Amino acid sequence: MAFVYVSIGSNINREYHVTESLKALNRHFAPLAVSHCYDCEPVGFEGDNFLNLVVGFDCDLPVAKLAEVLNQIEFDNGRQRETKEYASRTLDIDILLYGDKVGIIDGVELPRGEITEYAFVLRPLVDLAPQERHPILGTPFQQLWDSFDQQSQKTDVIPFKVSLLSAITVPSK
Repeated sequence: MAFVYVSIGSNINREYHVTESLKALNRHFAPLAVSHCYDCEPVGFEGDNFLNLVVGFDCDLPVAKLAEVLNQIEFDNGRQRETKEYASRTLDIDILLYGDKVGIIDGVELPRGEITEYAFVLRPLVDLAPQERHPILGTPFQQLWDSFDQQSQKTDVIPFKVSLLSAITVPSK
């Protein structure tokens, strides 16, 4: 069993799709730890702001099977796989960390490189795992966030109701 962190993002009917993704993750992996939700400007393209968050849970599936489950949740929420890397989307769920695994495992980069590149990934991860260490860098995520150029990417905490899911915990701040 590994503890897994996944990032969730949506900028098309975002509250609906994030809620649906949380319901689906809760059915598969309850209990869930859920970060605060952040309103984030898109990076790499012009479009509506994203709703971003990170979810953590115990998982006994192999990485490939977990990726399959997450892809199905995206598909069930109308995700269209475009050829463009940066584009609007109904739902994007990415595996950030799978225990302490490192490398390309079943086609998935672990840890995901975006952890140190994007505020919309790192900031919500810090909500859940501030003292955990990046498996390659060995640096706590809080320290990575403290040294991140926080003015370069807008991430504003927004209220978001997840109380409909009894097995979800949201950090208090």
